[in-house]
Amino acid sequence: MTQLWLIPALPAFGAALLLLLGRRSDAWGHLLATALAAASALVAVIAWISMIGRDTGDRTITQALYSWVPVGELHVDFGLRLDQLSMCFVLLITVVGALIHVYSIGYMAHDPNRRRFFAYLNLFVAAMLVLVLANNYLGLYLGWEGVGVASYLLIGFWQHKPSAATAAKKAFVMNRVGDMGLAIAMMIMFAGFGSVDFDAVFVGAPGASEAAVTGIGFMLLLAACGKSAQVPLQAWLGDAMEGPTPVSALIHAATMVTAGVYLITRSGPVFDLAPNAQTAVTVVGAVTLLFGAIIGCAKDDIKKALAASTMSQIGYMILAVGLGPAGYAVAILHLLTHGFFKAGLFLGAGSVMHAMNDETDMRRFGGLRTAMPITFVTFGLGYLAIIGVPPFSGFFSKDGIIEAALGEGGVRGWLLGGAAVLGAAITAFYMTRVMVMTFFGPRRWADDAHPHEAPTSMTAPMIVLAIGSVGAGALLAIGGTLTDWLTPVVGEAPEHDGPLPGWAVTTVVLVCVAAGVAVAWAKYGRQSVPETAPDDVSALTVAARADLYGDAFNERMIAGPGALATAGLVAVEDHGLAAVPTRIGAAVTGTSTLARRAQNGYVRSYALSILAGTVVIAALTMVVNVL
Repeated sequence: MTQLWLIPALPAFGAALLLLLGRRSDAWGHLLATALAAASALVAVIAWISMIGRDTGDRTITQALYSWVPVGELHVDFGLRLDQLSMCFVLLITVVGALIHVYSIGYMAHDPNRRRFFAYLNLFVAAMLVLVLANNYLGLYLGWEGVGVASYLLIGFWQHKPSAATAAKKAFVMNRVGDMGLAIAMMIMFAGFGSVDFDAVFVGAPGASEAAVTGIGFMLLLAACGKSAQVPLQAWLGDAMEGPTPVSALIHAATMVTAGVYLITRSGPVFDLAPNAQTAVTVVGAVTLLFGAIIGCAKDDIKKALAASTMSQIGYMILAVGLGPAGYAVAILHLLTHGFFKAGLFLGAGSVMHAMNDETDMRRFGGLRTAMPITFVTFGLGYLAIIGVPPFSGFFSKDGIIEAALGEGGVRGWLLGGAAVLGAAITAFYMTRVMVMTFFGPRRWADDAHPHEAPTSMTAPMIVLAIGSVGAGALLAIGGTLTDWLTPVVGEAPEHDGPLPGWAVTTVVLVCVAAGVAVAWAKYGRQSVPETAPDDVSALTVAARADLYGDAFNERMIAGPGALATAGLVAVEDHGLAAVPTRIGAAVTGTSTLARRAQNGYVRSYALSILAGTVVIAALTMVVNVL
């Protein structure tokens, strides 16, 4: 455990080495990056085994590596903290990240900049590991910003495409909005507690005012909305699909979008003291899970449909963490199962694109199950997991969230639970739509397409992730395994009696899922799929195709007013503030010109001026004496 620093240091070293060596490492750079990612995963597994072997009270390891910010009253060490919560994220990031590195060897085989791509992958993994291993909010912020920079580089990796460059810039800018929330939260922490260390903040929070902890909670929620693509900062996620498909798997499964869930869970002691902030978290999660699900129903681009799905599934997690101790464990359970099946789904989509000349429109697929049997089976297992079919992993985690939401009781419980159940039905619909349009029905691809199975370097990670999609949920959920593991960190989940017994909740959810599958099959399986999207559709479909007008809202309510405000400030600067020095100079020049006329060099003029002055002074003196 004294070598804990190696977990983030190994991929960080790989990124630095490949970027510094440049073209000299083109021939072997991808292999080194993959080996270092795998080594980081190995160290993480060893640390996990070591943690299991210790008593529950001794499982938290904290290491202060060096004094980082010794400024005035602010003293921050660069330190690492490995406990049961961060261990879950470390294993997910390193194991899934290593599999995505292996997959990328085949996917990026013909890209001339493959070495640079792998350097960015290493940088991304290292930054995410710093984020979840830091023992204070400033260290977390370092990883937070590192993930933002790496995502910008990866989303815009093919910068020769204007759409990719624009998508990278959009993701970067929108995430900066959320990052301001985390920065302001740290300012409030330092002002109130004199520290940004986790332990100091959590110990001081009970003695702080409700306004302070509520302010911290709302600012942390704003940060989570940016990184985890939650309403109202969700619009960047769909455009991020412009990056290579392994990037989509890395961002949407194991790393960036889970950062917000980690932040709120880690900050649980603060949110537990701020009920208004907790309520806001649940509302954001419930709205986003429906928001993303509706968008996913109308996307013909397979990657954008999966991106909308990610938005929705992260919404489930945010909803759960907003429930406090009752939801922390099930949120992490869904996060872990989602890491397997969503990464597998994205890699499966990449396999399809690899075989179809980078085509992403599902209306031009069809019948691929016979041409790509491994991709079909692995993608299908991920599909069964995400819609929550027992005994696949998503069944255990999603049902756990629904039961926890209903367990809130009253109108709040019914609203949150109802939103989660409705989201499950819609998820079954749009994911069945993706499955049917891609793998079933007659072939609709172009004549120059020759679909074939991906190479072993791509299919092997897909098979491993498919195995996780099948069994991860049962292994983590049965017997309360994950709940017991996390209890020392997130607290014990309270007993709750929901309005329905567990078997009834499961029955209702499965009926809704079956209904979603049946409707999708009737619409896309039994009917021919036109190769172009029809125009005579409902207003909701039009809105879903436009991402429920997320970009339009930002343009109208934020970008437009912001541009007008900027133009106004520029006008004030150009014609107001900037003109002040010019006008002062003109006034001085005019005064000097008048004064210069009096200085004509004639003695008689000066004598006359002296005489006039003397007369005026004498007159004033006489007037004063008379008065």
